[in-house]
Amino acid sequence: MIKVKGLIMKYRLLYLVLDGMADSINDEVTTLELADKPGLDELARKSICGLMYTVGKGIAPESDEAVISILGYDPHEVYTGRGPIEALGAGLNIREGYEVAFRANFATIDPVTRKIIDRRVGRNLSTSEARELARALDNMEISIHQGYAKVVATIGHRAVVVIGSRTRKLSPMVSNNDPAYQRKGLVSIAVENPKPYVEPITPLDNSEESKAAAEIANAFFEKAVEILDKHPVNIKRVENKLLPANALLLRDAGGSIPKATPLGVKYKCRFALLAEMPVEIGIGRAFGAEVIPLEPPTGDPRVDYEKRLNTTLKALEKHDVVYVHLKGPDEPGHDGKPELKKQKIEEIDKYYVQPLLSYLDKYAIIVTADHATPPSKKTHTDDPVPILFYMPGLLPDNIEKFTEKNCMRGSLGILEHGWLLLPTIIEKYLKN
Repeated sequence: MIKVKGLIMKYRLLYLVLDGMADSINDEVTTLELADKPGLDELARKSICGLMYTVGKGIAPESDEAVISILGYDPHEVYTGRGPIEALGAGLNIREGYEVAFRANFATIDPVTRKIIDRRVGRNLSTSEARELARALDNMEISIHQGYAKVVATIGHRAVVVIGSRTRKLSPMVSNNDPAYQRKGLVSIAVENPKPYVEPITPLDNSEESKAAAEIANAFFEKAVEILDKHPVNIKRVENKLLPANALLLRDAGGSIPKATPLGVKYKCRFALLAEMPVEIGIGRAFGAEVIPLEPPTGDPRVDYEKRLNTTLKALEKHDVVYVHLKGPDEPGHDGKPELKKQKIEEIDKYYVQPLLSYLDKYAIIVTADHATPPSKKTHTDDPVPILFYMPGLLPDNIEKFTEKNCMRGSLGILEHGWLLLPTIIEKYLKN
């Protein structure tokens, strides 16, 4: 047993989150039902199981909102927008009151009609190409309100854009120009079948600060299109019959970092977070975890997941709770590719979960997803995701397979909010 800051934990806990793993509970057959995943199924047979709405019923969350929730925080109380979290994960600081950060996608548009041809440049924009494009936009001067913009490319088509004013206060209460996500307060909700056109960014309230932020953001977008459309990277891509990354879609504005009780203090334990993407890294930093960045994927799942498992096991030697975020299944869900999503789950099972079974006498384990991304919908949905919780000596539910429908019958029931899961597990099962 481990005594840390007054809390005695029976076992150190691995909290494994497979990004977008779940499908819709209403799908005739889900990816988890099709996948050959003996590791997850064996773990489920030894666990208690259930389902969970990662934020709440009726909310199809973005990943950041969902991760904040499943770490045990009500995102509606602490959330400040995805932009600042992505910025923190990318190493940028926000000048509160005078700067607003956006999550951004390099995208392909028709520069005349503003029709969106591909929100993610065909998912084949390399990180090096994106960084070269970002350098052409970084430190952009914007004539209105003595504005400026900072641009940092992160991984693939993803980027962070920070707009600011040297003289005017700015508010993050502005809409997205990415039609795939609709802003409701500081939270964005995935839109099913969005209109494929860039939308103007508009103020969400009547303040002068929101109006100024929207004007600077729109001016940045227009100037960025002019620069990107003629950039040598894009000229070369077109010559190679690839889509040009000639626009930046902006969403999830925020003007400050979340302020909440740090994870280690909240759970009275040593808490580590392992992730490869800036948004999860930013969440870990914002919420006070020890962040262990994972190396970008090499493309060889054996190499990638063996490295991730080794990093996990080393982290469990020093920490009481280790949160691990693995990306594989989400992208093929967005792209409507069920066979590829199935393959990604099987790779995680073969190279990460099956070797993990050798350590079942040492650790407690949670496995779940941050949200559902059904290939049938090509977007995040509000469907509940499956959960399993394993601990040595715990009487299992005798669930045969780790699927949405099987986990529905588990003794954990259906959790109405993701923020209930971790506190419940620690308090009810791990706290002595």
